[in-house]
Amino acid sequence: MMKILLLTDIHGRYDIIADFMELAPDVVVIAGDITDCGDPQEANEVFRQIDVPCLAIPGNCDARQILDVIEHSDAVNLHGTSLEIGPVTFTGIGGSNPTPFDTPFELSEEELDELLVKAMERARPNVHNILVSHAPPYCTLDDIGNANVGCKCFREQLKNFDLVCCGHIHDHTGVVAVDDTKVVNPGPASEGKCALITLGDDPKEIDVEFVTLS
Repeated sequence: MMKILLLTDIHGRYDIIADFMELAPDVVVIAGDITDCGDPQEANEVFRQIDVPCLAIPGNCDARQILDVIEHSDAVNLHGTSLEIGPVTFTGIGGSNPTPFDTPFELSEEELDELLVKAMERARPNVHNILVSHAPPYCTLDDIGNANVGCKCFREQLKNFDLVCCGHIHDHTGVVAVDDTKVVNPGPASEGKCALITLGDDPKEIDVEFVTLS
């Protein structure tokens, strides 16, 4: 059994991390937008407060230099690669598909697809197989007005994962199931929101609890 604390969209609220850590997770997963388009070195304010294994990817509001910051921290830079922790294989893709706002870390669908395919080639199928992405898969927790703004290549690869941990769209806290895959957006950590994900010993044994700090 593994308890994962899923955080996303911290947006510079570094003061709140210690409160999240009181939830006593086994692993912390950060799904991007650590900074709020600020100095990427500020991300160290997050990592230094986490005393368990931490896997992180950037979001579209993080400068690309944050990849070097993560590499030189105690966290694992999961962007564009895969990592096994016991019976769990994590695969990570940071940034986002293009937005109307010209944010610092945007990639084309083609670039995202190439990164994901290469990362999946490094991944070993496991009891639990998790995609950590900042942007949600297309047509899952991604509608804004009358448009779906998620990533199409993530949607095409859903069958290869049991769980997708994402963020990006602040108004879509929740979990949806697409066939046998759960997609989770914990809501913005900047508003005190997170998800506690408990992985059981068997495949597909995944429990998601949403928590808002008081």
